[in-house]
Amino acid sequence: MAPASLTRLTNPLPCASPSPRCRRRPGRSPPARSAACGVVSRRRAVSEMAILSGAAAAAASCCVDLFFAHMPARAATLEPDVIRYRKLDSGVKLEDVVDGEGPEAREGDVVQFNYVCRRANGYFVHSTVDQFSGESKPVTLALDGKEMIRGLKDVIVGMKTGGKRRALIPPQVSYTDESLQPIPEEFGPRRSLLSHAKEPLVFEVQLLKVL
Repeated sequence: MAPASLTRLTNPLPCASPSPRCRRRPGRSPPARSAACGVVSRRRAVSEMAILSGAAAAAASCCVDLFFAHMPARAATLEPDVIRYRKLDSGVKLEDVVDGEGPEAREGDVVQFNYVCRRANGYFVHSTVDQFSGESKPVTLALDGKEMIRGLKDVIVGMKTGGKRRALIPPQVSYTDESLQPIPEEFGPRRSLLSHAKEPLVFEVQLLKVL
């Protein structure tokens, strides 16, 4: 049902604000509407239509939000294209892209991996794989909380050789210290990465081997 404020609409056909020329005088027949009066009428009609369109769009948006807010969580499983991810206790959200093979990497293991780091909006930050030549410079680090950023360690633990994961790492478990790895050696990429250290970062990781 339309709101009360929208039910009473001015008829767009009469003159919006009659001038003395548009008013009826006693004893005279109604004069023909002037061109100026018609122009004002049309302008007011267009204005009212714009207001109605905006109100309808807002109402539709509200209905969509309410629809998704009350949608059962299990209904999402019916959509084949929905990205399924899990959230870890550290706040990291990750999804398995490729499972990999062999034993799982465990905390304390030394691993070798490639990664691509982006901002949450998709903006490229750094990668161990050259975007043009395809040449890679894998990183070798221990899965502990001393050398590697905690969020990335949580992502790699449980991966298998050849596996790939994509994860959103919040800043509180990311580069809380500039000495934490992985970090590029070159000044430009290093500066770019650290300049975004206080925002969520997206890591795409491929585990090459567990040493």
